[in-house]
Amino acid sequence: MKAIVCTKYGPPEVLQLKEVEKPTPNNNEVLIKIFATAVTASDCIVRGFKLPIWHPTGLMMGLVLGFNKPRNPILGMVLAGEVESVGKDVRLFNKGDQVFGWTMMSSIQIRFGTYAEYKCLPENSVIALKPSNVTYEEAAAVPYGGMIALHYLRKGNIQSGQKILIYGASGAIGTSAVQLAKYYGAEVTGVCSTINLELVKSLGANKVIDYTKEDIANRGELYDFILDSVGKSKSSKLKLQSKNALSPNGKYISVDDGSPKASVENLILLKELVEAGQLKPVIDRRYALEQMVEAHRYVDKGHKKGNVVITVEHNNKT
Repeated sequence: MKAIVCTKYGPPEVLQLKEVEKPTPNNNEVLIKIFATAVTASDCIVRGFKLPIWHPTGLMMGLVLGFNKPRNPILGMVLAGEVESVGKDVRLFNKGDQVFGWTMMSSIQIRFGTYAEYKCLPENSVIALKPSNVTYEEAAAVPYGGMIALHYLRKGNIQSGQKILIYGASGAIGTSAVQLAKYYGAEVTGVCSTINLELVKSLGANKVIDYTKEDIANRGELYDFILDSVGKSKSSKLKLQSKNALSPNGKYISVDDGSPKASVENLILLKELVEAGQLKPVIDRRYALEQMVEAHRYVDKGHKKGNVVITVEHNNKT
C-alpha cells in the first residue's frame, strides 16, 4: 500500500511517499480502507519535534514518540474510511461500515498511522460510524478539532448563558469550539484575524474581534470563560490581557493545559451534532496523499482556516 513515511524529525521534506506492507487485522481489530485524513498542527509538531528534549513536554514527547525518529514512521491521527475486513472477535463493526475516528486515546496512547491507504485499529478504539450527511473528507475534519474543543469546554465547565471568548476562533479547534459553545447555550465572542471574521460569524459567533486591530483587555467587556485554542506558546500575550477581561469568577483555559483524553462517547456526540446540522466541518484546503509535503508546509505557516484534509485515492472508491 501507499503511505507517507517519516524516518527522521525535521522539515516537511522528511516525509516520503513509499510502498509499505498492507496491515492485517488481529482478532480484535478492524482493517480500515482510508479515504481521507488530515494534517493537524499536532502532526507538524511531531514531525518537527519542535520541543527540546530538556523541556518537560519535550522529554515526554521523546519517551512516547521516540527521541531520534518516530517509532511509528507513518504519522497521522485522524481518518475516515470504510471497514474492509474484521478480526474474528470483532462485534462492533462489520465489513462495509463507513467510519471515522481519532487514533489518540491520550498523550501516552497515540497510534498514528493514518497517512496511508489502510490502518488496523482495535474495535474499542476511538472510531465510530461516520456522520451520514457528510463526505469522507468532511468527516476527517471533525475528530481533531472537535474532540479537543469538547474536552476543554467541559474542563472549563461551560454553562448556558455564559459569556465565552474563544481566541483563535478560525482554526481547527477554534471553529469547533465556537459551534460547540453555541450548542451549550453560551454567548460566544470569537477572536481572529481580519480575513476570517466572516467565517467565524457564519459559525454562530455572537460577536467577533479582529486581534490585529483591537486589544480584548481594552473593550470593557468581561467574560465568564476565555478559551485559548491556539496555545500559550503562540499567544502568551493573551493570558496577560485576559486578566483584565475575566469576570471575578471567570476561567482562563489554554489548549496547552494538559492533554485531552478521547472517548468513543465524545466522538458519537460529534457525529450526532454533525448530522443535526449543529456542527459543520470547516475545510481550508484539500491535498492528495502524494502532496503531503506541500500540505505540511501550508499548515506550518500557522494561518489555516479550520482543517487541511488529505484525500486518499483508491480504485473503485465509492
